[in-house]
Amino acid sequence: MLTRKLFYILFSFLLFSCNNHESEKIYIGFSQCISSDQWRKDMNHSMMVQTSLYPNINLKISEANRSVEKQISQIEDFIEEDVDVLLVSPLETKKIVPVIERAYEKGIPVILIDRKIDSDKYTAFVGADNIAVGRMAASYIASSAADNISILEIKGTDNSSPTIERSLGFNQIAKEVDNIESVFTIENYTDDQFSRILDTLDTTKTDYVFSFNDILARSAWQVAENKGLADDLKFVGVDGLVGPDGGINMILDGRLQATVLYPTGGAEAIKLARRVYAGEQVPKNNSLNITLIDKLNADIMKNQYEKINEQQLELEKQLLAIEQQEEKYYVQNNLLKIAMALLAVILSLAIYSIYSIRIIRRKNKELQLTNEKVVNQRNKIKSIAEEIKRVNKAKINFFTGVSHEFKTPLTLIMSSLESIYMDLKGHKSRHQSDLDVISRNSKRLLRLINNLLDFRRIEDEEFNLKVSKTNLLEFSEKVSMDFKKEAKKRSISFEISSNDKDLNVYIDRNLMDKVYFNLLSNAFKFTPDNGSIKIHLDHQENKNIVNIHFKDSGIGIPENEKGQLFKPFFKAANNNKKSSGIGLNITKQFVELHKGNIEVNSHQGTEFVISLPTTKDQFSSDQIISTVDNEQPIYFEDDFELEENNDLIPASGEGDQDQYSILIIEDNYDLSRFLNNKLGKKYRTYLSDGSDALEKAFEHIPDIIICDINLPGKDGFEICETLKKDLRTSHIPTIILTALGDRESYLKGLKSGADLYLTKPFSFAILLQSLKSLLYNREKLRYYYTNNLFKLEKENKFSNSEQEFISRLNNLIKDHLDHSDFTVEKLAEELNVSRVQLYRKVKALLGMNISDYINNYKLENAKMYLEETDLSVSEIAYKCGFSTPNYFSTSFKNKYGASPASYRKSYNNSN
Repeated sequence: MLTRKLFYILFSFLLFSCNNHESEKIYIGFSQCISSDQWRKDMNHSMMVQTSLYPNINLKISEANRSVEKQISQIEDFIEEDVDVLLVSPLETKKIVPVIERAYEKGIPVILIDRKIDSDKYTAFVGADNIAVGRMAASYIASSAADNISILEIKGTDNSSPTIERSLGFNQIAKEVDNIESVFTIENYTDDQFSRILDTLDTTKTDYVFSFNDILARSAWQVAENKGLADDLKFVGVDGLVGPDGGINMILDGRLQATVLYPTGGAEAIKLARRVYAGEQVPKNNSLNITLIDKLNADIMKNQYEKINEQQLELEKQLLAIEQQEEKYYVQNNLLKIAMALLAVILSLAIYSIYSIRIIRRKNKELQLTNEKVVNQRNKIKSIAEEIKRVNKAKINFFTGVSHEFKTPLTLIMSSLESIYMDLKGHKSRHQSDLDVISRNSKRLLRLINNLLDFRRIEDEEFNLKVSKTNLLEFSEKVSMDFKKEAKKRSISFEISSNDKDLNVYIDRNLMDKVYFNLLSNAFKFTPDNGSIKIHLDHQENKNIVNIHFKDSGIGIPENEKGQLFKPFFKAANNNKKSSGIGLNITKQFVELHKGNIEVNSHQGTEFVISLPTTKDQFSSDQIISTVDNEQPIYFEDDFELEENNDLIPASGEGDQDQYSILIIEDNYDLSRFLNNKLGKKYRTYLSDGSDALEKAFEHIPDIIICDINLPGKDGFEICETLKKDLRTSHIPTIILTALGDRESYLKGLKSGADLYLTKPFSFAILLQSLKSLLYNREKLRYYYTNNLFKLEKENKFSNSEQEFISRLNNLIKDHLDHSDFTVEKLAEELNVSRVQLYRKVKALLGMNISDYINNYKLENAKMYLEETDLSVSEIAYKCGFSTPNYFSTSFKNKYGASPASYRKSYNNSN
């Protein structure tokens, strides 16, 4: 441990030694708009020279080569690289604005060099004042002794800010002075264009050519020279570069009269970037000094430039030498530190060795004591484990015994049921539906008990196979008979096929029957109505195996859960059906007892594939029997068909429209059918398996809703909560009917808005009485609402959503009271419900249709006006929204037994 710590210390020391000379790096990205001209190259060079003075600056220059799209792409790359400071010399002023603003808004400081953009979203600008450049050039020309000066102004091919501003400054002076007579501007200069202009130009009347940079001036002078006109014109440029074709040399050899020194600003931009990165507040506009160069100071400026260049070259050499010396120093310094560190490690190891010997001796003694404790603890754990095993075995034995005890009363129930079927065979019975429910669910309960007992036997390894020669197709068809009725009832396509109808295999029929039943039960459970289920027997003679495919078009199995599907008590995430969770585990165990295997695939449904050997070589002689095992399930396999009972109630919602309506939301077919048949005699019933519960509730607006919790899609809590929050259904009493009887579920049901929470198994008599009580309370509430309409309207606080609805309804009618064209459709639109839903909501709450309610509201207001105001009958009629006074009088008399005038007279006389 100490050695490891010393190594870490040494490594950290060396790492720090190698890097302590490096300060925090500054990443600066520069997007240069033009790559070719000397002035831009000088800018780049001055940046690199300035950068070399600061080792912690990493400068990256990208050149756009006069392409706006390329420059935009380069800036986007700098943004992605998250540069610390972004320098840009924009090619033009508009297209590049969005990408510069994006960098600025992201928090990257943006410094513009030489050129500006049509936006103020940048940190700073570095460059000369181009308006002042233009003004200086014009002032120089105006300062000559000549009068009536004519000038050719030559612009470049771009529309950048320097071009615009130089022209603006130049023309400002040209207009101010008296001796400049005219300025003729050449846009987008080319040599051919200038040559043509010279052919038509009267050189005796043109004195000066002002070019926006020295390169254009040189090109224009050459064209004039070729035409023999160079001596007749005087050329002025901008840049003031040193070099064979620079502005200063052109002045010295007589090609230019003057040039305006236009500094590149490269070094200044790097300095400004460092200040911005350090968090300093810098001016938005940083102007560089300009000066005019002519024959009087050209030699001085050239000498200064040459000396500056020499000093820069010398400085670069010195920096390179310093860098080389620093590298040597760092290498030697690190070697020295490594040597010292190694010496320290050797010394430490020597000390540690002595220390370790003492520690090891002490640890050995501690280890001996620890071993003794571990042995004692292991013995205790072993004793506890044996006790837990004994207790668990006792619990399992008790559970198994109870499960066995279940089989006796079930046998009596099913035997008695079989006797009743035999007595009723060929006769009508009003109890046929109930008998069918008892039969199916008794069988299901017995299957579950057998599965539990088989699960215990598998754990105890008590199964002894009894295999016999069996025609697999005939066996499959016989086992599948139980599901034919279910398939027909649900319009499910159920097919069995084989590529070898005479195939015989050795199987334990009793166990394989349970395998088939478990797989088919799952298939029918998770396959929707009108789906398909197929069993296909694929005999592969060359391999002596048969593959039994169980394929359905159900909900499928999540890919990440296939590996856990055969574990006991596992339940898939998309499985909201009730199940024990041991059926597939037992199926896998039974298949493996036959020396086969089972696999599952899930793509547009689920497919289980059982592979079984077709020979008997894998079974011992005592496992093979020559006769068929006569052991059969206790229950009878065939349903006894009674004569059709016409008393079953259809769940169509049809019947007496004065009956109360009930929506039953239950995914268990038998329970749903049972409730429908029982309740359908007294109520209009609608059924939903949960998948369309909300749609049916909103469509029919029933008087009461019975809802299960475990449903496909949304559970009962969510459905109840949604219905209670929706204006259309908030008034409907809801009963939750579920097998979940724990305290948490009960509280959750009440919080979701349920009016009653009943647990299964339930008493039908209690359910029936609960329905009557809820409907009675609803009638009492309806009576209260209809007799207190105006009181509700005047209240400011409401106890429930029904009162809020009535108040909102009254307010809308009141707001449109004098509008005779305010229809029920417009009222429903204001309430954001359909006309039918509004009709059903008002009918459920107030016991009258919406048209009568509106008419009563108008008449109540009219009666108040007759009692409390002096308005005429006609005025009251129109004020209360009646189309004509006659219609108002007729309606009023029908409701109150007297005409409006008679009612007022009678009221006044009585008071």
